[in-house]
Amino acid sequence: MSKATEMAKVSAKGGFHLLWGLVASTVVSSVGTIILAGLLSPGDLGLYAIALAAPNLIANFRDWGINTAIVKYSAQYRSENNIAKIRSVLVAGFAFEIILGLALSLLSLVLAGFLATTFYNRPAITQLIQIASFFILTGALVSTATAAFTGMEKMHLNSIMLIIQSVFKTGLIIGLVLLGLGTLGAIDGFILAVLTAGIVGVLLVFTMYREFPNPNHVKLELMQTIKTMIKYGLPLSIGTILAGFLAYFYSAVMAYFVTDNSLIGSYSVSTNFVVLITFFATPVTTMLFPAFSKLDSAKEGELLKSVFQFSVKYAALIVVPVTFLVMALAHPGIFILFGSKYPEAPLFLVLQSVAYLFTALGSLSAGNLINGQGYTKYNLILTILTVAVGFPLSFVMVFQFGIIGLIVATSTVGIPSLYFALRFIKKNFGVSVDWRSSIKILFSSGLSGLLTYFSLSLLPSSSLLQLFTQLIFGVLIFAIAFILISIITRTINRTDLTNIRQIAKGFGPLSKLLNVFVNLIEMLMKIFHV
Repeated sequence: MSKATEMAKVSAKGGFHLLWGLVASTVVSSVGTIILAGLLSPGDLGLYAIALAAPNLIANFRDWGINTAIVKYSAQYRSENNIAKIRSVLVAGFAFEIILGLALSLLSLVLAGFLATTFYNRPAITQLIQIASFFILTGALVSTATAAFTGMEKMHLNSIMLIIQSVFKTGLIIGLVLLGLGTLGAIDGFILAVLTAGIVGVLLVFTMYREFPNPNHVKLELMQTIKTMIKYGLPLSIGTILAGFLAYFYSAVMAYFVTDNSLIGSYSVSTNFVVLITFFATPVTTMLFPAFSKLDSAKEGELLKSVFQFSVKYAALIVVPVTFLVMALAHPGIFILFGSKYPEAPLFLVLQSVAYLFTALGSLSAGNLINGQGYTKYNLILTILTVAVGFPLSFVMVFQFGIIGLIVATSTVGIPSLYFALRFIKKNFGVSVDWRSSIKILFSSGLSGLLTYFSLSLLPSSSLLQLFTQLIFGVLIFAIAFILISIITRTINRTDLTNIRQIAKGFGPLSKLLNVFVNLIEMLMKIFHV
């Protein structure tokens, strides 16, 4: 258990460094999004989202699972103290991604007219798709650098890259739109910002690269490394391509059946607000994969069990309450920033948030455990299952219910795969989710969310000041309710507090603040005789 706690502390440290980068970069990007939404009409904002969808689809053919392999083998070789091999992993990964990224950018450029006319039924966006095509190459630099930072657990470098990207994106997009370039300027600014971030990422990776010893027989090492990475990553790449087709199908079906661009604009706004949840979900997901990659299930079976159950419970204690809080505050949060310009956005945000509740069932941990232990072929099977369900389900749901149908389909399509993933983990590693803890977390968070929502419904909301009041009171009501309910229902126990204290040591200066919070909960436990 002590080793599991130590691993959790290391992961928490990396997650914390990623968190502040995500928060800072997203705040900057959110400001840009708010301004952009004010400068562009809802229809133009919808076109901006559609134009970026096609290159994102083609970009799925670029990776071949190489970035996941970079994380896997960087973490594994680092735990084995085999630093020389890490150098080969990084060089091979960057070379593969850049060459394929350039080729696919050119392909997207050629296919832009076909995609705009045939799939999106909007020939006028051909030029937008052509410019957006260069995201495939620029995104390769960013994603590969991110994989390198993750595998080496250097997430502070990743945060630097994220912040630079968000600052440039916000400044360039707003500047070009104000110059009168409209949606075209927004696309140009996005591509230039990603390129800048990618160059910075490469330079930061190079600072790590210079510290590694130069292995003998570099060419032979690189060739063998590429073969190893492709063998591991190929099933993941196929799964990513299939999932990318599914995501593209979602966009195409939405664009075809939803003719009201303002609804698509509202959907885009709500999607941007979901990042409030991903602030907390992304660091958890990101740091779990290298953690599981360090473990040998044959030699460290008990440790693997502890780490898995730790990951599910404490990820749920972070993500699930935040999810219900965002759902409860959806209306005042969106109306403060946009007024009544996007009236459907609060409902869309509530529905989109539901997917993160599956964190309590292991949705953030199961895939990382399977991939970390090398079972990428089984992960491919799970992806095929998701895709097989997703195509017909999304078509029917969007045809019948529009945007709401799309959100419901995307939120529930992964349930069958999650079920079989948990069965696989139970069979092969002898570990399962602590269902009692998960149910308690869902109950405590859900009840707190309901109390917050109904309390706010009693307050006036006709002015901006009243909406701000709702937002502040909502956070306070939820926090108090969740703490008290969690203590009374024993969702959080004294063992959890001990573990949290140990894990918090990875937060640096913030550990003192977190210890104050833990001490407060302990005091309340004594009062309630828990």
